[in-house]
Amino acid sequence: MARVVRFYETGGPEVLRFEQVEVGDPGPGEVRLRHVAVGLNYADTYFRNGTYPIPMPNGIGVEAAGVVEAVGEGVSNVQIGDRVTYTGFTNTLGAYSTERLIPAEPLIKLPEDISFETAAAMTMRGLTSAYLMRRIYDFKAGDSILLHAAAGGVGLIVSQWAKLQGLKVIGTVSSEAKAELARAHGCDHVINYSHEDVAGRVRELTDGVGVNVVFDSVGKTTFEGSLNSLKRRGLMVCVGTASGPIAPFNPAQLAVKGSLFVTRPALADYIADPAEKADLAGEIFGLVGSGKIKIEINQHYCLEDAVQAHRDLEARKTTGSSIFVI
Repeated sequence: MARVVRFYETGGPEVLRFEQVEVGDPGPGEVRLRHVAVGLNYADTYFRNGTYPIPMPNGIGVEAAGVVEAVGEGVSNVQIGDRVTYTGFTNTLGAYSTERLIPAEPLIKLPEDISFETAAAMTMRGLTSAYLMRRIYDFKAGDSILLHAAAGGVGLIVSQWAKLQGLKVIGTVSSEAKAELARAHGCDHVINYSHEDVAGRVRELTDGVGVNVVFDSVGKTTFEGSLNSLKRRGLMVCVGTASGPIAPFNPAQLAVKGSLFVTRPALADYIADPAEKADLAGEIFGLVGSGKIKIEINQHYCLEDAVQAHRDLEARKTTGSSIFVI
């Protein structure tokens, strides 16, 4: 019997249920996967609370790492015994489990120098960081970025990667402890948004010019300040809405503030092409495997603790990456 977390209605963390289910044999194009570690991502809360509508009841979680135990007809990209990781969207829902059936297509073979725990902590965050650093903007040494949630899982990876590229990194955090963590991972300057004006401070740090790019995973409460932090013709990248959805706005404001650009990317569109996905995965796993980028796993939970894990995540009590250890 596999242990799984499911939910039968949308709502707060309390809707999550811990159950046991039978896992059958894989069908065509599927594998049976034994999980070793499972990723906890903010996107999980969007499925749970209904922001991302899905049929009910359903499993939860889209990222995990483990071992292939059986393969169905037509599967050629992996075989029994392979160490793999995965992330996705609705095609990988159900990651909060000890064992599952899953389509073989999203699976990525793990390099030997990447542990299951590291993979579960970084596959989604790492691929997200990879497309942000390699596909969104043509960064050049000396460019500057404003990075919200700089002490989060994506934030810590992006800040390290940005320093490898010679960028100036300004991060935002909510506490001094998070500020110290952000500085230790590459932020040149850290702004505590709980008592500092972000846009005003960015202007001070950039001699009034503003930054080339803002990576904003917070959304509702930071959107206006993010726009006001950009230089002329700068790019606003909306990568999440942790504080709530961004309110409708008049596009004419983008012209008023300096002919700004705004994009709302989704990871799925940057890994839809298998070749591009392989390139991005190879680059981030290579940087982690070589030690150039370190993955901080600062919270470990059991699957039985999924309710508390979601509460901690939404209360912004976490830093770096969080995983469930099977």
